[in-house]
Amino acid sequence: MSLLIERSDDLVACLALRHEVFVVEQNVSLKEEQDGLDPDAVHFLASMDGVPVGTCRILIKGNTGKIGRICVVKSARGTGCGASLVRSSIAYLSTVSGVTRAMLGAQEHAIGFYERLGFTAFGPSYMDAGIPHRDMERSL
Repeated sequence: MSLLIERSDDLVACLALRHEVFVVEQNVSLKEEQDGLDPDAVHFLASMDGVPVGTCRILIKGNTGKIGRICVVKSARGTGCGASLVRSSIAYLSTVSGVTRAMLGAQEHAIGFYERLGFTAFGPSYMDAGIPHRDMERSL
């Protein structure tokens, strides 16, 4: 198994993965999933043996890089793909001038996963697309 994480302009592949995970699997509406912010984002694409299996995007506002739309298809879960996507995003953000913090909105069931990657939850729980979330952050 060969895992490759790269910045990508292949929005079609990224959106297809997000559709499979968020819209089909988690019942998020297409309108909520495709929020119009993708043209302003940096996208990462994870491939295993040349097949796209995961993606995420980064939006930068002020000193914060928000990592979002993190998803991995069922067949690639448990392989380290999700952690590699987050680590690649953190590494990228560390190179962006003026960005000192990474943030994300974690589905509550995944908080432990992000804590193991150095994130700390803050603020109250909230619903996003019908799924309980908490904001999380880490210094860069």
